[in-house]
Amino acid sequence: MALPVYYDKDIDLGVIQSLQVGVIGYGAQAKAQALNLRDSKVKVRVGLYQGSLSIPKAKAEGFEVLEVKELVQKSDVIMALLPDELHKEVLEKEVIPFLKENQIVGFAHGFSVHFNQVSFKKGIGVILVAPKGPGSALREEYLKNRGLYHLIAIEQENSKNNAKAVALSYAKAMGGGRMGVLETSFKEECESDLFGEQAVLCGGLEAIVRMGFETLIKAGYPEELAYFECVHEVKLVADLLHYKGVEGLRKHISNTAEFGAIKAREPMANLLEKRMQKILKKIQKRLIR
Repeated sequence: MALPVYYDKDIDLGVIQSLQVGVIGYGAQAKAQALNLRDSKVKVRVGLYQGSLSIPKAKAEGFEVLEVKELVQKSDVIMALLPDELHKEVLEKEVIPFLKENQIVGFAHGFSVHFNQVSFKKGIGVILVAPKGPGSALREEYLKNRGLYHLIAIEQENSKNNAKAVALSYAKAMGGGRMGVLETSFKEECESDLFGEQAVLCGGLEAIVRMGFETLIKAGYPEELAYFECVHEVKLVADLLHYKGVEGLRKHISNTAEFGAIKAREPMANLLEKRMQKILKKIQKRLIR
């Protein structure tokens, strides 16, 4: 089933421009979002704990910095852009006790909400606005008048029933509407993201690269050649896959490479399929590690 997709022409930027946004954190993702918001003419403050090493950095960028609990009380939309493992502690102590009806709490990843690490009383909006890329890319693409694809999801509406409009408007302020904003759920975003990281992008890719490198070394091939063939050229092929797709990739490699890939693909897929299914089932059962 295709997800609904929204573009700049479909979204009212004025929704988020009429609200006060508070960004909790000032890591790579939080910094990029705060800068994009400001450049999109959105009122934004930064929330950090007293003594944070990020306070001078945020102030140097021209942001007003408040302690988190004060930020919550002075914001309409609060974006929790902290590492997932800090959500429960920070939100339960510094955010949730100070929330009022109609406020909206936003996340860039569905982990802590989907796995019930945090919950919110009725009347508080809970949204997901997830750029599909790191903070550096989010900022760079915005400055080039482009953007990253974004996912949005609504876990809980606020009393004004404007959580979805806010999520869409926030994504537009990030530059997401230039590429496309797809509507999903916290569950789908969280589980698919964890699966992609574990089975393909991080765990799977590292395992394939490592095993390929070590197989050649154990067979007596020089380390330099093993590195070039199994590590260095990964980016070249990944870029082709990213820009051209699977079919385009095949058209841009040699006939020998294509023939070998076809011969190796099925036995490799047979080995990977069962293991990938196990990884996904563990995630779905919330046995994430």
